[in-house]
Formats: sequence, structure tokens, C-alpha cells
Amino acid sequence: MNTNNTPTPVPYSPKVEQISDDEAQVIADLRETLMSMSKTMAEHTGKGLRSVHAKSFGLLRGTLEVLPGLPPTLAQGLFASPGQYDLVARFSTPPAEELDDRVSLPRGLSLKIMGVPGERLPGSEGDTTQDFLMVDGPVFNAPDAKHFLSSLKMLAATTDKAEGGKRALSVLLRGTGAALGAVGIESPKIVSMGGHKQTEPLGETFFTQVPMRYGNYIAKLSAAPVSASLLAMKDKPLPDELADDPDGLRGAVNAFFNAHDDAEWELRAQLNTDLEKMPIEDASVEWPQDQSPYVTVARIRIPRQTGWSEERSKAIDDGLAFSPWHGIAAHQPLGGVMRARRGVYPSSAAFRGSVTGCPMHEPSGSRQVLPEVAGG
Repeated sequence: MNTNNTPTPVPYSPKVEQISDDEAQVIADLRETLMSMSKTMAEHTGKGLRSVHAKSFGLLRGTLEVLPGLPPTLAQGLFASPGQYDLVARFSTPPAEELDDRVSLPRGLSLKIMGVPGERLPGSEGDTTQDFLMVDGPVFNAPDAKHFLSSLKMLAATTDKAEGGKRALSVLLRGTGAALGAVGIESPKIVSMGGHKQTEPLGETFFTQVPMRYGNYIAKLSAAPVSASLLAMKDKPLPDELADDPDGLRGAVNAFFNAHDDAEWELRAQLNTDLEKMPIEDASVEWPQDQSPYVTVARIRIPRQTGWSEERSKAIDDGLAFSPWHGIAAHQPLGGVMRARRGVYPSSAAFRGSVTGCPMHEPSGSRQVLPEVAGG
């Protein structure tokens, strides 16, 4: 019996997922649309780019430390026991094209944690990696895979076209977003279309947005900056020279790590305590933090190093694939958006490998990916 007024986490059960009758067709259409975007970019650029999050702006190596003394509800899966793991972090922007950074878009963070023990998810047998994919907003920009497909088809029609128009639209949307923000309204749709504030990218807090199994329970994760150097970046405008630079975000990450010895984030878990208020199948609903706050379960530390380089891009952008389905069964992705990723991401990774001539691989340690980095 719960006697301290803390909501009890919802136990995980396969029954928490509800698969629609047309889901298989929606996923097939998503795969076709995303692959058409990758093929368009390959034809125009000769590159094997991701169907989403094609442009990286930070490629880093670090460690994840699982904290000791977690309560039983949080000591689950990867976080069941204290320990330290190598990781690779990839910061990116969402489109299938490597857009000018003056088109100001959401920022993503993908983590690949290595040497993780445990029963594996289907398709990742034999590997020891655990991937977590995040974006700097708490909710996905569509409730489900079907609605995401509708918006994706519109984006596909503009892939690799009218970049100047996209820059002009971004300026307009940033103004609209600022006006709405002044009266307390946040619009994920405006942000996703190019209305993100031109701020320092390492000051952002990142969210998985969609749920996953958390051992015996269900959760979403976030990565929040906690070191003083990162907290100073929160909501800080990019310097003018970077705000007007087509690769300004790469410049910002390089400048940060040139000036600071290390950076630290907290990895936090938000347990599901109410399936009605915290739905599994509607990714557009923010789970109320007053009912279930994010609680720290691990720390991410990244030492001083090169923030982005062509050499790193070849190793990580071309050599690695990130997917929430690379992982252990204790962190099985949940909900329609996550199930769609399982049906789509392998095709994208295989296509990229065929274009670059570099098949995707899952590393056993971060030095295998970036051997030149000292420390951390």
C-alpha cells in the first residue's frame, strides 16, 4: 500500500499498447516516404544521408554514470545497478537534408551507450549498445504515426528545394514564436517548421518525447544540463557571427569545448503513473510533471574535445545508426511512433550503407568509434 501520497508507477504490460488495424500500412507508407527523401538527397548530393536528422552539429565521446542508491522503482534495466559506460553523443537537426543553420530548427540528441548487459530487443541480438533518441521539446509534433505521415508527405515535396525560401520562412516563424512565447504560448508546430530560437544548442534540455518500457514500469527520459558552463548557455542567443553562419551550430559546439574542460548533463526518468493522463499511444500529450516529475538516474560527462569535424562525421554520421530499437528488452520502445521507427529505421540505415560503402555496425566501445580522443 502506498502511504506517502506519491503516485504508484503503472506496471508494464503488453496490454498498454493499442495497435490500430491500419498500422502496418501506415508504417509501409512511412518507409516509402522516408526512403524517397533519402534517395532524392543521394541523387542530388551523392551522400547517404539519414531520412531524418541528417545534419549533425556535435559528435562527441563521453561516459554515462548510473547513480548508486536509486529506489527500486528507478533501479530498473540499464539503471538497475551503479556503473559507468562509454557513450557516443550525436547532436543534430531533424530534416532529411543538411540545411543552412539559419533555418532555425529543433535540436536532437542521440546517445549510444556501450557495454550494456541484458536480454536484447529483436533485431539487436549479439550487440551490447543501448540507444536513446531525444529532441529539445517534451512532446512529439504529431499524436501518432498516421498524423506524422501526413506532415511528412508535405515535407517530402520540399526536400532539397527552395532553401532561400525556408530561411525566409524561418525568420517569420521565429518572430511568430517569440510573440506567442511572450503571452505564455508554446507551439511545437511552429518550432518544428523553422521557428526555433537561435540560441546556444548545448543549453537545451532534451526529451525522448515518446515512452519506453522501464524495466517493470514505463517511462520517458530527459537529458538536462547541470554543469555551470552548460547552464550559462540556457536561452543564450548565438553570437551574431554564428547566427549568420550556415554551420553556426557546429561552430557553437566547437567554441564551447574549446573554452571548457568538460560538460555534464543529468539523465532523468519520468515514470508513468496514470495511463489516462500519460497516454502511451498519443505522443503529442505532455506527461504532467506535477504528477510525476523527472528524477535523476544517471550523469553524462563529456570531456574537452573537438566538437565536430569531418573526420568525426565520417566515423559517426557514416558509420553508425541510432535507433531506440538498438537496446535491451527492459527498455523496449512503446507506442505507435516507436513501433513505426522499428519498421522504418533499418531500411534507412541499409540504404545509407549502400551509398557510402560503409555498412552500419554497433561498436563495443567509444574508442572504437573515436580512437583519437584522450580522456573521458
